[in-house]
Amino acid sequence: MDENASDASATAEAAVEVTYYTDPLCPWSWAFEPQWSRFLEESAGRYVVRYAMGGMIVDWRAFRDPVHSIHNPSQMAAHWYHVGQVMGVAIDERLGHDDPPESSYPACLAVRAAGLQGPAPAPGASYLRRLRDVAMIGRQNIARAEVLLAIADELADETFDVMRFRNDLIGPEAASAFQEDLREIRYRGIQRFPTLVLHADNAPAIAIVGYRPYEELRRILDRVVSGQQFVVRSH
Repeated sequence: MDENASDASATAEAAVEVTYYTDPLCPWSWAFEPQWSRFLEESAGRYVVRYAMGGMIVDWRAFRDPVHSIHNPSQMAAHWYHVGQVMGVAIDERLGHDDPPESSYPACLAVRAAGLQGPAPAPGASYLRRLRDVAMIGRQNIARAEVLLAIADELADETFDVMRFRNDLIGPEAASAFQEDLREIRYRGIQRFPTLVLHADNAPAIAIVGYRPYEELRRILDRVVSGQQFVVRSH
């Protein structure tokens, strides 16, 4: 089952669908991880949660981030250091110098492959969290197949089938799910991660762009649930 699928009872109970647009190599998403994990823990069963992988870096020849002046791995390393200092999170920026991932596509595809093993937010969320740990703290190149497979081995238990993951990683279903993510991101015009899109029944979708403290995230969600109208400005 695709991790984006939810059973009928969960859908009936949840008035708001939350779609989390992110990328494994996004440092702001890494800084947002404690807030997101707290949201998942405290809001279990209250919302339908979806993930969409951003494909932030196709390859470095095509990557351009004029907002943060990033065009190569060394500049990415400097930005990682900046985010770590500003947000007070652990990031080992040396990955950008030692063995920078040439693309974030393999990691995004791996998250979608993991997500095929159960409904959101787990096990795709568990795999994504470990993927971030390995890159941001462990300084490992998460574009390498051996790193992606090693993470699956770490997560192996009665609910995570490593052999299925290996097959799905090169299979059509995960690839199709990731391509659908990319189409959705283009359609919505999402250019920054993390972005949350909140959709309540019979109401326009609301986008929360950029890092947000938990208290602000909670306030916005409560207002969406109550049906109040307001504008969320970019951070």
